[in-house]
Amino acid sequence: MSKQSSAGSWVVAVIVVVIVIAAGGYMAYRAMHPAAPASEAMPATSASAATTPAAEPIQHPISQASAPASASTAPLPALDDSDASVLSALQGLAGGQDLDSLLIHGQIIERIVATVDALPRHALGRSVLPVHAPKGTFAVTQAQGATVMDARNAERYAPYMQLLKGMDSKALVDWYVHAYPLFQQAYRQLGYPKGYFNDRLVTAIDNLLATPDLAQAPALTPVNGHYEYANPALESLSVGQKMLLRAGPADEAAIKAKLRDVRAQLTGKTLPAVK
Repeated sequence: MSKQSSAGSWVVAVIVVVIVIAAGGYMAYRAMHPAAPASEAMPATSASAATTPAAEPIQHPISQASAPASASTAPLPALDDSDASVLSALQGLAGGQDLDSLLIHGQIIERIVATVDALPRHALGRSVLPVHAPKGTFAVTQAQGATVMDARNAERYAPYMQLLKGMDSKALVDWYVHAYPLFQQAYRQLGYPKGYFNDRLVTAIDNLLATPDLAQAPALTPVNGHYEYANPALESLSVGQKMLLRAGPADEAAIKAKLRDVRAQLTGKTLPAVK
């Protein structure tokens, strides 16, 4: 995280949820790590996907998700023309909150898919995010002789957490199931012609749920103008797990509860809460 807030830096169904996590947590991540090059563009292909040898059996078919009792039956738009429809649907799910000002317009589905795909990895490009950065600057403080993230940073992420807490999981999953062909198409275009996006989504959720629960704020260490975790085990976590840690204990617990709820609706299986 750079010592100052990134000038340009999302979780929305689980999709929404995962992206809002990347909205709040990623901003702390950008604050701790140097900004990605300005020339970075939306990836046409995933580097790791290029080496995928063959299609794997589908683990979580979308048909297992809760039946979309109230989801729209209207025909889906073409992926390239889907932004207006997606924005309208997500705004309707936002419970009156101003989602429009948080989202980056343009390739919304593609940005969501690229972000979800990257969360279990160790890097996430700024250009793929579907949301704007929060206001304010990243702050640190001293505790027991160590530099730690200041708890006041949570105030910057409050709009994203309000969005997450206010969204109904069932309605989110209903919309996601209805719009799934668009997510699948974007995933294949990302570089996974034989991949299944819903499997990747569940993998991302499970990775986030495996984030350790810390009893106290972890120590940070300055490295070449940015902060890293002093504990190598924490610094080696996935980018999504690092995001979740930076949400703070209270928000991390709320995010995990939402993720378990959405995962259960997507897979038909309920995971027990970790105590």
